[in-house]
Amino acid sequence: MRLITTDTIVCCMQDKPFVSLNWNELPMDEMKHRSKQLLGVMSSRRTTRHFSSRSVPKSLIEDAILCGGTAPSGAHLQPWTFVAISSQELKEKIRKAAEAEERKTYQNRMPDAWREVLLPLGTDAVKAHLTDAPWVVVLFRQSKRIRSNGEWGPTYYGNESCGIAAGMFIHAIHNMGLVTLSHTPSPMGFLREILNRPEHEHAMLVLPVGYPAENAEVPDLQRKTLDEIAIFIED
Repeated sequence: MRLITTDTIVCCMQDKPFVSLNWNELPMDEMKHRSKQLLGVMSSRRTTRHFSSRSVPKSLIEDAILCGGTAPSGAHLQPWTFVAISSQELKEKIRKAAEAEERKTYQNRMPDAWREVLLPLGTDAVKAHLTDAPWVVVLFRQSKRIRSNGEWGPTYYGNESCGIAAGMFIHAIHNMGLVTLSHTPSPMGFLREILNRPEHEHAMLVLPVGYPAENAEVPDLQRKTLDEIAIFIED
């Protein structure tokens, strides 16, 4: 058994190459302009379940996935796999399996506390977005990875890392002028089987991506104000 000491860890860290941070300070006026500009863009972001079947170039999906892949992750293990599907046959399989699980949820599994908050959103077990949208992206969390010695080891903070990656993917999709929906059919084990993913990958989110349908609607909802979501502790 090899004893791992503090000296060993420091030595390994010193052997790891580092590069200079590529960062340039912006004038305060430019920082304020960018912050307000981005806030304006993101304030218009809405989740819709009504998608057009209009095609979307693969290159846009690739760019959005790469944006998601810039997310910070525990020990930089990047424990995510984005599976992007445009095959109509495969999307139909996913929809059929998802709706089967959703029917069980709506009929038997859903507690009243969950049902009452979903009611204003008008959701049900029908998931047409899974076949209407030109792309369906499934985000899988990796619970293990191959170590340098060839053995399996765990990943760390996988839920948090993949959650950040999902947010950055959603941001990228909205920023390029498309729409998406964070869909969580539960349980999601069927996705691993349909998409032939290994046992150490666990589906987290199903994200249909495309243009909104011409008649797309969203609930008339308001987001919480800054005072409702933030506390500032200052000197």
